[in-house]
Amino acid sequence: MIPSIPQSKAFKASYVVYVTLFFIFLLAPLLVVGIFAFNDSMFPSPPWAGFTWDWFLSDAEPQLGLFFDKQLYSSIWTSFIVAIFTTLLAVSLATNNAFLFERNNFRGKNILYILTLLPVVIPGVILGVSILIMSSTAANYFDDVWGIDIEILRPGLPLVIIGQFAFITTICTLIISARLRSFDLTLEEAALNLGATKLQAVFTITMPFLMPALIGAAVISFLMSFENFNTTLMLVGSDSPLTITLYDRLREGATPVINAVSLLLMIGSIMLALANYFLQGKDKDK
Repeated sequence: MIPSIPQSKAFKASYVVYVTLFFIFLLAPLLVVGIFAFNDSMFPSPPWAGFTWDWFLSDAEPQLGLFFDKQLYSSIWTSFIVAIFTTLLAVSLATNNAFLFERNNFRGKNILYILTLLPVVIPGVILGVSILIMSSTAANYFDDVWGIDIEILRPGLPLVIIGQFAFITTICTLIISARLRSFDLTLEEAALNLGATKLQAVFTITMPFLMPALIGAAVISFLMSFENFNTTLMLVGSDSPLTITLYDRLREGATPVINAVSLLLMIGSIMLALANYFLQGKDKDK
């Protein structure tokens, strides 16, 4: 709805109804999942059987709580480690990509930029399968020809990090590039005129300006990595991240502990989003 264009009362009312229904459709499933994390039942769905904290705090079967479930704890820690390494790699390379595309003109720049964007439009399953085939072929070659077993090329956490890094880097590049594009180059030129080297000018002037984008890219990268399933499923080994563990639990027969994990993930995501929002707000105030 465009505020500058006069609208009838009927249109405004229908617009409000549409927005309300949209947010109900968006939030209702999350609300239901959160509520049934406290359901005193063996099933993560209606009917409601009473309120309980067992799916968080119980230390005994069959209602083993989240905080006493070693398998879930291990998978959460695995996802955290993968997300940290993926975020560090993705933001680091994305920053270099942003400077490459925004500060330099070279032959083949447009083609390289398109290739950089490709991982975003490729389905996660296809990307995972492609990386798995390529890495397995390379691992088998080194093993058969040279007698060298390169574990990093076998299914496992390093390959999961590589797979997630392949497409998350693209998203981080877009975020950081958008911020860098609005930077006033005369600020760097002023630093150079005052005796700073090019590297000093970048780290003392440009990087602080990019910090909100770097933090935003890191938050998005962490959440996307932590919650990724399609690519991870193709590349995972014996150490399963949280999404794979939840998938296996659902296949075996889910309990409300799945809802408990989902509720904590929602709370964590909201907290990260709010932290990023307030940091962006403080930057705008400056």
